[in-house]
Amino acid sequence: MAAPLTIAVKRVHEAAGPGDGARFLVDRLWPRGVSKEKAALAAWLKPLSPSDALRRTYHGATVDSDEAWHAFRADYFAELDAGSGEVEAALFTLDAAASAGPVTLLHAAKDAERNNAVALRDWLTGR
Repeated sequence: MAAPLTIAVKRVHEAAGPGDGARFLVDRLWPRGVSKEKAALAAWLKPLSPSDALRRTYHGATVDSDEAWHAFRADYFAELDAGSGEVEAALFTLDAAASAGPVTLLHAAKDAERNNAVALRDWLTGR
């Protein structure tokens, strides 16, 4: 049996910590005010972020309602399940890092509980 994945989620604006392991940005756009050095990334896994169309649909909308959050997750999971070659390559990178130790998914959203990195972690642990 494979060891369970250790996947943390953190806002990219927070300082890197010793327990972060490999840090992966999973947003489509580079976050404002964050230098590449400060981000301390192993990689920017843009293919694992929501599509531009999905991001635009939910970015302006409030996802603080359960209905909107569940709709976002369903749409996002469908995109991940459809998996392009770029998604597969990004998953390979993430899986390799996770097999070596902890990984941290980074996001720029202000909501710590409802963002694409949290949804991605849920999708990864459920596959």
